[in-house]
Amino acid sequence: MKNNIYIIGAGAIGKVLAVFLKLNNANVTLLRGSVDNKSSTKETIRVALPDKTELEAEIEVSTLSNFPALDGIIVLTTKSYGNENIAQALKGKVNNSPIVILQNGLGVEEVFNDGNFTEVFRCVLFATSQNISENKLSFKPVSVSPIGIIKGTNTTLNKVVELISSSNFQFKAESDIQPIIWKKAIVNSVFNSICPLLEIDNGIFYRDEGVLQIAKRIIRECVLISTANGVSLSVDQVIESLVLISKALDGQFISTLQDIRKKRKTEIETLNFEIVRIAATLGKENLVTETKLLGELIKIKSELTL
Repeated sequence: MKNNIYIIGAGAIGKVLAVFLKLNNANVTLLRGSVDNKSSTKETIRVALPDKTELEAEIEVSTLSNFPALDGIIVLTTKSYGNENIAQALKGKVNNSPIVILQNGLGVEEVFNDGNFTEVFRCVLFATSQNISENKLSFKPVSVSPIGIIKGTNTTLNKVVELISSSNFQFKAESDIQPIIWKKAIVNSVFNSICPLLEIDNGIFYRDEGVLQIAKRIIRECVLISTANGVSLSVDQVIESLVLISKALDGQFISTLQDIRKKRKTEIETLNFEIVRIAATLGKENLVTETKLLGELIKIKSELTL
């Protein structure tokens, strides 16, 4: 595996990761996920850390059309609703390069989990980044982000973790990623529905007992579905994770609220609606009525702003 790192997605997480890797002397290229046929440019990107330190690096920014082949690690940080188009664009370019998916939600890896991609890894992201201006961002890690195997080998997984980790943005290999994927997806289904509907920051769940009680109802519904789907989770542990993240990200706004405010499509399809879809396949859609309702309200709110 060559040490080239291609980050597809020039959003907040993609830009931050590119800066940290460039400062680690990695050969990193940032590829725009929704734009093509553009010339490569050099952009200076700055990242503000929680301790007020600012880091910056000059990053090559390009598009997939400029690369006939991607020989190295491919890190996907785009919105999950674009995965099908990206998978099509990558066919014939990837060879044996591993794909590492840094996205929220359930089932976001499915379109890559076929014979055209030999190694696919899934990261559960425990960090947040927000735009301050076009090329200045704030970044706040919550904890080390685990990466697990969807399709591939432990040897490649360990190499991927080594190459994309830095002191400011840390990753670790995880032997059993599915429970973590489900736990984070349930937590995100709460954050990405309740916070945008209330137009409030992520800290609301530890500040307001009434809002926390609503969150607990959603978590109980979703855990019933994860367990029925073969992934056993503790309701109390998911609630504890929600509160810890709420405290850590107090004052910051969830991505779905940012997307709605900027008139962009949201990822609610891979959160609330994916849990509802799985529930329906199990004959248990009646168990997730509140989860479904919140998803429907987010979809309506998003469509009203488009």
